[in-house]
Amino acid sequence: MKELNHIAIILDGNGRWAKKRGLPRKMGHIQGAKNVEKTCRLCHKKGIKYLTIYAFSTENWKRPEDEVNAIMGLFDSYLDSCIRTSKKDNMRVRLLGDRNGLIQLLPKIERLEAISKDNTGLNLQICINYGSRNEIVRGIQQIAGRVAAGELRPDEISETTISDSLDTAGIPDPDLMIRTSGEQRLSNYLLWQLAYTEFYFTPVAWPDFNEKELDLAIDTYYHRDRRFGGVKEE
Repeated sequence: MKELNHIAIILDGNGRWAKKRGLPRKMGHIQGAKNVEKTCRLCHKKGIKYLTIYAFSTENWKRPEDEVNAIMGLFDSYLDSCIRTSKKDNMRVRLLGDRNGLIQLLPKIERLEAISKDNTGLNLQICINYGSRNEIVRGIQQIAGRVAAGELRPDEISETTISDSLDTAGIPDPDLMIRTSGEQRLSNYLLWQLAYTEFYFTPVAWPDFNEKELDLAIDTYYHRDRRFGGVKEE
């Protein structure tokens, strides 16, 4: 049976979940944050080694200011919680994204990454101020700098060179990508890393995504035929 080591999730539908219940959009984000904690525990229980979540994109800054402020406040609280519990949960946490736009959160992000780096349980990657095109541009700039400094020849640039220049360096590509709340697009998420990933779309909003829904996604994955460009054996 093929392995399932890495799940990536686009956490979609928090605002719509709240609106459907006559609640402020920020209440959907609060409920969504609680569900991240539950999902981390579920993934660890099921033997998943890596979980990457798309929490806030580079485009999400266009949302109403009060909603953005509420989301950033949630991130701040969540980082505090992770700092307190990372040792108990044995979970390694890393941030993916452009840190230049996260100056206020940066001290907590760096502290959390430092204190959890030797943990051996679930590897949680949180995409904040993340956009895949932005990530690739930053990676290319890094490679170009090495070429300009004479450390690397253009003909030495390989897929590995590019992978190692991205935020996900050292992290295996996702096996399964889940997007909640019915949308069926990638929204600038892990474009390089999802080249051979299996996609699963569900109409269920993220705050309602539970163990039953996770099991449905995992079961679908195990019934897919992953050939990576090869031919199916008869």
